[in-house]
Amino acid sequence: MSQSAIITVMERACRKAAPRLRRDFGEVSQLQVSRKGPADFVSQADRAAENTLVEELQKARPGWGFLLEEGGEIPGEEADSPRFIIDPLDGTSNFLHGIPHFAISIAVEHLGVVVAGMIYQPLTDESFWAERGRGAWLHNARLRVSGRRDLDQALLATGIPYMGHGKQAEFESILHNVMPEVAGIRRFGAASLDLAWVAAGRFDGFWEQGLSHWDVAAGMLLVKEAGGFVTDFRGSEQMVERREVIAANDQIHSRLHRLVAGALR
Repeated sequence: MSQSAIITVMERACRKAAPRLRRDFGEVSQLQVSRKGPADFVSQADRAAENTLVEELQKARPGWGFLLEEGGEIPGEEADSPRFIIDPLDGTSNFLHGIPHFAISIAVEHLGVVVAGMIYQPLTDESFWAERGRGAWLHNARLRVSGRRDLDQALLATGIPYMGHGKQAEFESILHNVMPEVAGIRRFGAASLDLAWVAAGRFDGFWEQGLSHWDVAAGMLLVKEAGGFVTDFRGSEQMVERREVIAANDQIHSRLHRLVAGALR
């Protein structure tokens, strides 16, 4: 399928920000040995990528609003203007440690509904995109969620609580329920790519809590448009409000939701 104008706009913005991110990523390994470490450098890379994305998107869609991980909220010109939801560098800890797994995530939200999304991996040049009602795609190839029906064959992705983030006791309870039932669990450290990989059928399912809107807006749309189901841990659609996500095909989602909800009772 040919890309619409808004997908083309988002991809151009990603490709404009990507070379700087690739260059900065190449520098990180050199910074690991310094006493100060690379953390400040990476936060600069994050902000520089966000600035490039905003500049490019504002040129193409003047008057639209923004919700930014680093820069906060920028209102649109009109009350009903669409807005871009942007995570310029999802997988910051991976980037910081020289691990080549991170992405740019951009979604378009209009009247409270996410209508388009793009997740771009600068190192692999993979461009995952979706539009409401038009399916999910990797470049020009249609994406479908995995067809696996049984948990004992399923490979799942998740995120693990860490210092100051997430509910460790809840996570341990969920893991205790899920781990014996599945073929494997992965923690790769970039929720946007986890969701894109669910849409692509690479992962059979995903769950995580404590995520922000910019982490999941594009990825949730990708999974839905690839034929999957996305809910919060209670099975409703309060994913953003409750900051929790379960994503999978219908059969895996149903079974995974039962295990997660059971752990929280």
